[in-house]
Amino acid sequence: MRKPIIFNIQKFSTHDGPGIRTTIFFKGCPIQCQWCHNPESQSFKPEPMLNKDGQAELLGKTYEIDELVEIATKDELFYDQSGGGVTLSGGEVMAQPIEFIEELTRRLAMRGISVAIDTCGVVSQRNLERVLPYADLYLYDLKFIDSQQHKKYTGATNEKVLNNLKFLSDHQARIILRLILLKDLNDTDDILKRTLAWIKANHIHVEEVSLLPYHDFGRDKYRKLNRECTQNFKVPTDDRLAVIKQAWEDYGVPVKIGG
Repeated sequence: MRKPIIFNIQKFSTHDGPGIRTTIFFKGCPIQCQWCHNPESQSFKPEPMLNKDGQAELLGKTYEIDELVEIATKDELFYDQSGGGVTLSGGEVMAQPIEFIEELTRRLAMRGISVAIDTCGVVSQRNLERVLPYADLYLYDLKFIDSQQHKKYTGATNEKVLNNLKFLSDHQARIILRLILLKDLNDTDDILKRTLAWIKANHIHVEEVSLLPYHDFGRDKYRKLNRECTQNFKVPTDDRLAVIKQAWEDYGVPVKIGG
């Protein structure tokens, strides 16, 4: 079985789904968002990155499934008490070797551990089908309802994003819809109306909406990777976030600002 590359395992995470979670970050993504704050997640291969001492260190390693299950199950008590679990993130977990991901989610689910899939949606629907019996929550990014904008700023159109979102909703998956908001690009009245209209027309059921204002906390990582930084966007105003939040709440969906 081919093993994916993992670049971080973060324990006691509170921003990658409900409760206390262990988040496993898989290396490699099919898109390259210009605002990405984890540029080290984009390549599917290990790569050198400067560490805190200024020395180049190879980032990314493989694990056996048994190792990951053992790491995850050490914190079962915290999951149970907080309503948490394990989040598979990236990069893009659904673009990894699917046999490995399917078996990992199955093994975790057999232990009674909640598994959340953090996805950009630019993935094979067949891959989503294979984890559907085991994953019980999807943190689903909807970056642009406009396909041309999506391609301009991520490198791919949004057809798969929309089709896969409808697929998960049609299969009664639990979905937290995550909207990464960039000032004057996807926080406008027009984009808000078009997004809500598409959600309504396609009968998309989401459990919650997370509004994620743009931030540039990853700028130093580009330097450490010897890569040009592409984080050159603006943060939506608080007033604008309030308008977007109210529109989704009026639609009948719980909303929070932040991860």
